[in-house]
Amino acid sequence: MKQIKTLLIAALLIVAANQTTNAQAKTAHVDVSEIMSKMPAMLEAQKQLETLSASYDADYKKMAEEFQAKLKKYDAEASTVSEAINGERQKEVSDMQKRIQEFGQNAQKELQQKQEDITKPIYEKVKTSIQKVGKAKGFQYVIDGSTLLLADGPNLTTDVKKDLGF
Repeated sequence: MKQIKTLLIAALLIVAANQTTNAQAKTAHVDVSEIMSKMPAMLEAQKQLETLSASYDADYKKMAEEFQAKLKKYDAEASTVSEAINGERQKEVSDMQKRIQEFGQNAQKELQQKQEDITKPIYEKVKTSIQKVGKAKGFQYVIDGSTLLLADGPNLTTDVKKDLGF
């Protein structure tokens, strides 16, 4: 009878220890920013954004040069034309300055939107790959390692890069 009690207690301890082991979640980390920065699709997206940005910059610079030229011309002619013409010119210069500012603001918004539109599908692809690799390796949690202060667990960055084909 004493042996059965001992065996029963030992069995309960083994089951409890097994439950404790199973209750511990397996975690790993991955550096999403490193993966995204080296993905061929992301590198291509950055080139597209740089091209678009250069185009906006060139247009902005052209508008600013036209503004400066017009301002210089109007300043030089201010004493030789009537007050009414100077008033119209001042309004024209003011409107032109406003258009330049609006162009700059709109260009910035469009660049931000384009960046979001381009990077979202890339990020989703990376996220899907991380989930796939994490599940295949038996992890319940995968943490973005770019913000970790301590990362002693497995690093899945290389595995995710392989899954993505680079």
